[in-house]
Amino acid sequence: MSTEENKDVTTIATDRLAGLQQRLADFRDARHWAQFHTPKNLASALSVEAAELLEPFQWLQSGERAELGEQQLQAVSEEMADVLSYLLLLADRLQIDLVEASHRKIDQNALRYPVSTAYGSALKASASPSGLSNED
Repeated sequence: MSTEENKDVTTIATDRLAGLQQRLADFRDARHWAQFHTPKNLASALSVEAAELLEPFQWLQSGERAELGEQQLQAVSEEMADVLSYLLLLADRLQIDLVEASHRKIDQNALRYPVSTAYGSALKASASPSGLSNED
């Protein structure tokens, strides 16, 4: 993919995310719920929804799509939407550009996990000489 094509894809994705964030804000505001959407409450709700996302995967071998029945896949889809919704509402409340923050985080991780040492490895970066270890 060319640089120009990549910019177009990024712009479309950013616009879609911003549109979704605005729709959520409009939904919230029409119900006068912003008063309840404190950063703490939104982070708590996000954590609860993320935990609920695990339930359909419980006791599955790997959780790949082929292992999920239609009801499980629908449940995963709905919980993912809840997680994304609360994340977008939290970002809106704290005025954080999630796209920019994600790009910065990818850049940080690229430095922390260079391909030359991290390729094919699930080890975390640490202060060890090789830069990777099994420790958190």
